[in-house]
Amino acid sequence: MMITLNGKSRDITTGTTLQELLDQLHIDCRTVVVEHNRQIVSRQQLAEIVLSADDSLEVIHFVGGG
Repeated sequence: MMITLNGKSRDITTGTTLQELLDQLHIDCRTVVVEHNRQIVSRQQLAEIVLSADDSLEVIHFVGGG
């Protein structure tokens, strides 16, 4: 099924959770903020939210600096 991830279409397996997608992409959930259909998702919810066709995700990485 197709979702939009950071503005680009991506084909994923039906039934994939947000946490599973992050794991597949080798993204550490402690270093990002995830927006799912314009709602910020808490880290505790990542394993609970199952993605659906046409969902929109933004994964924003923290950047350190000073």
